[in-house]
Amino acid sequence: MANSRLEVLKQVAHALAIQFGEACEVVIHDLRQGSDHSIVYIENGALTGRKIGDAPSQVVLDAIHNRERIQSDQLAYLTKTDTGRIFKSSTIYIRDDADNLNYILGINYDITNLLALESSLHSLTSCPGDAASDPEASPRRITTDVSQLLDQLIQQAVDLVGVPALLMNKEEKIRAINYLNDAGAFLITKSGDKVAKYFGISKYTLYSYVDINK
Repeated sequence: MANSRLEVLKQVAHALAIQFGEACEVVIHDLRQGSDHSIVYIENGALTGRKIGDAPSQVVLDAIHNRERIQSDQLAYLTKTDTGRIFKSSTIYIRDDADNLNYILGINYDITNLLALESSLHSLTSCPGDAASDPEASPRRITTDVSQLLDQLIQQAVDLVGVPALLMNKEEKIRAINYLNDAGAFLITKSGDKVAKYFGISKYTLYSYVDINK
């Protein structure tokens, strides 16, 4: 049954890629493959530089870590690549008959050129007296390997605390490390070694900090 469901997902993914063309990446993550190599199918992967066997995105890692609490799909949010391409993305969670979260269908449509066109049109139609609108939420980065994803999560933890790791006190380190735990960072192979070294603590201390907030 699981293989049958995956084949149906592949059929849908291929249809979406054909429907929306080369600007649309469609990817399937198999959450049963672990947290390091979740991509089992991809169309137009050149848009993000990803391929079968590559690592999950932050959204997928969070789903693996919090699969019991996920209630609904994430639709029409912004993501970006290291090259600066901007995507309008959707993440669809696929469950089996027992309500277990097994697959994720991701759709990433490249809107970089459309945004540039929108900006050009706005410069022609805007007036000096117009009030400045609120900036859009920052797009989430699409990573291509787990090491890059872990670096991204560590930086987010540091940004959250607002203090460089070398200057953090114990409470600030606890806050940063629990952010990483909640984000699923410790599902990544050997992440504990890297995080402990980054924050200048032992692995024993690292995991004791995680236990503090349980």
